[in-house]
Amino acid sequence: QVQLVESGGGLVQAGGSLRLSCAASTSAFRINRMAWYRQAPGKQRDLVASISHGGIPTYEDSVKDRLTISRDNAKNTMYLQMNNLKPEDTAVYYCNRQPTVGSLFWPWGQGTQVTVSS
Repeated sequence: QVQLVESGGGLVQAGGSLRLSCAASTSAFRINRMAWYRQAPGKQRDLVASISHGGIPTYEDSVKDRLTISRDNAKNTMYLQMNNLKPEDTAVYYCNRQPTVGSLFWPWGQGTQVTVSS
């Protein structure tokens, strides 16, 4: 079954930067729209940013101009460059495909914790 492995999280001060990575175990990665999601304590998992198989990104308004999503289809890997981090960005970050009609999420990975101190 598909495995997703997120990495790159950590503890940073407000205004700092992190780069998250997501490695997928399947070459089907290359034909899927992929996305980053985050879940803060006590809250639901929300979409943060997504990227088409061809590399066209979309962002939620709360992260626009601070986060950059990218992918390397040759490596089955996706990235999230996070700049000017804010305390409200604190969450566990997950990657997965963005399901379309007739498809489901792949099994979720363990996520990577991002903690931003004020």
